[in-house]
Amino acid sequence: MSMSPSNNDTSQDSVSAKAAASKARSTTSRATAPASKAAGKAADKTGDAASAAAGAAERTAEATTSVARTAAQRVEAGRQAVVSASGQAAAFAKTAWTVIAHRKILAAGVGAGLTVLSAMSYQVGRRSGRRTLGPITRMTGGRI
Repeated sequence: MSMSPSNNDTSQDSVSAKAAASKARSTTSRATAPASKAAGKAADKTGDAASAAAGAAERTAEATTSVARTAAQRVEAGRQAVVSASGQAAAFAKTAWTVIAHRKILAAGVGAGLTVLSAMSYQVGRRSGRRTLGPITRMTGGRI
């Protein structure tokens, strides 16, 4: 016995097979229609979500750029402050070193200044303690 279908009634087999295939296709189409619609909606929502995500990523990139720009400006301001402060510190150190190097001259100058100041205050005190003399007494040297 052979395993192949018989060649008898070949037109009948192909017609019934075509009808069964057509019926299977329509049944499958009806069964998968809701899933197909859901897949289409899901694809639309996925596209919307993707565009929203792209927009969010763009906004995040802009925010990151502005933060980086602000940080760079602050770093530059800090660098300038450090340069200025180091210049002032160097000037102070130079002045301090000059004072230390010339401390003997500086001490002599301060001593001379204090001596002159005390002598001047003594003279002013003496003069203020004297009586005032009139013009005739001054001319005569105080005899009249």
